[in-house]
Amino acid sequence: MMRVRDLGLVAAALALVADQGSKLFMLYVAGFAQMSAADAIPVLPFFNLIMVWNPGISYGLFPASSWLGTAVLVVFSLGAVGGLAYWLWGMTSRSLAIGVGLVIGGALGNLIDRLIYGRVADFFHFYGFGYDWYVFNVADVAITFGAIAIIYEVLKPEQAAGTGESGV
Repeated sequence: MMRVRDLGLVAAALALVADQGSKLFMLYVAGFAQMSAADAIPVLPFFNLIMVWNPGISYGLFPASSWLGTAVLVVFSLGAVGGLAYWLWGMTSRSLAIGVGLVIGGALGNLIDRLIYGRVADFFHFYGFGYDWYVFNVADVAITFGAIAIIYEVLKPEQAAGTGESGV
């Protein structure tokens, strides 16, 4: 029988492989490595494929403009992954373990970009109805869904006594 932490490790591995695979495809097979943000490819009336290098974290916050800034983001990412992995090891909730695993996998995907390129490759751009959402990648999607799972698990009402383990 698979332990709960193993579910989290599988989620982390799947998120990491999906992220890095999509980035390798977009950069080197689809040719996005030679594109700029001005070379957007319309896919739907509200969705473009675009090449944006993000030197910061989500939404371009805390951009690293030097090797020192990049090093700080790398150390922060390593600390976050280490803390989440430590938390994952003792989990009993499957949904929480999967959520934490998704965050770990997404963070590792973006960390690999930062180590190789000094910044993170983003490709997916949703917009429309007067809104322009940020450009993101598969790692960002994993982190977002992982965070939603963690918030759900923390905020959900406790099950009635005697009904078994909390979690899905």
